[in-house]
Amino acid sequence: MSVYIYSTTTCPYCDKVKQYLKEKGVPFTDYNVGENREKAEEMVRKSGQMGVPVVDINGKIIIGFNKPEIDKALQK
Repeated sequence: MSVYIYSTTTCPYCDKVKQYLKEKGVPFTDYNVGENREKAEEMVRKSGQMGVPVVDINGKIIIGFNKPEIDKALQK
């Protein structure tokens, strides 16, 4: 399973997503799009969104801290 989070250091919902995944024992890779322009562009390509967090779970793109969608994507 591959889980990627596109986030910034000033985003409280980004912290909530990361904490939620840690509590569930789900490993993830976090990209700080405030510092990494390449990953910021990748996030926009994948999601069509400028806002964070964007969560990519096995290619399923979830915008924001959407627990039901995150749980559903993790079950696949």
